[in-house]
Amino acid sequence: MIIVKTPEQIKLMRIAGRITGEAILAGAEMIRPGVSTKAIDDRIRHYIEKCGAKPSFLGYGGFPGSACISVNTQVIHGIPSYHTVLEEGDIVKLDVGAYIDGFHGDSANTFPVGKISAEAQRLIDVTKQSFFLGLEAAGKEDARIGDIGAAIDGYVTANGCSTVKKYVGHGVGADLHEDPNVPNFGRAGRGARLCRGMVIAIEPMINLGRPEVRELSDGWTVVTADGSLSAHYEHTVALTENGPEMLTKVD
Repeated sequence: MIIVKTPEQIKLMRIAGRITGEAILAGAEMIRPGVSTKAIDDRIRHYIEKCGAKPSFLGYGGFPGSACISVNTQVIHGIPSYHTVLEEGDIVKLDVGAYIDGFHGDSANTFPVGKISAEAQRLIDVTKQSFFLGLEAAGKEDARIGDIGAAIDGYVTANGCSTVKKYVGHGVGADLHEDPNVPNFGRAGRGARLCRGMVIAIEPMINLGRPEVRELSDGWTVVTADGSLSAHYEHTVALTENGPEMLTKVD
């Protein structure tokens, strides 16, 4: 069941969204060679709790970290560890959620570690641009869920990358994951009709190689099946009378 939010509820979600976005920036400030992903996770947790919120991911389904921190071929759900130390040329994905006043925010971004390859930078750029094309599709009159995925996947494919299909975006609200699912692929004009008051996470997960992925033995970390690089970009988006609003975007 899709839960449509009231303007008052979206106002509360802006607070969760702002804290989420700021927590990602706090973590990103630490990204450099020699820093462990656990140290970044500690910083993110400290920031969220300092704001009076709770990390949405900590303990969610048993997840041990406050953020999912995935490096290079890791697609999503990377477990923060003192043994995972960033190196020059890596790309690292920070996926963060914050819960406050009864609502969650959910956002992700991919960052370079020092100087990265041209291919890695292209992947990051394609992933981010595909999100904004999906966002644009969501704001069109009489838009449907399939319009978002068609816009994302069409752009990604045209630029020689591939869209992960096993994992998708989702609704966000009092629960971290709500209906509807928001695939990053699909057919325009298909799926649930978008309406004012819906709040969704649009989150393309894009591989430089093939789209297939696999889960590691830790039960969480998802990696590309072919060992190619992967990037992730996500915002929690409210559909308002003024169009789509990125609740997790901070300046």
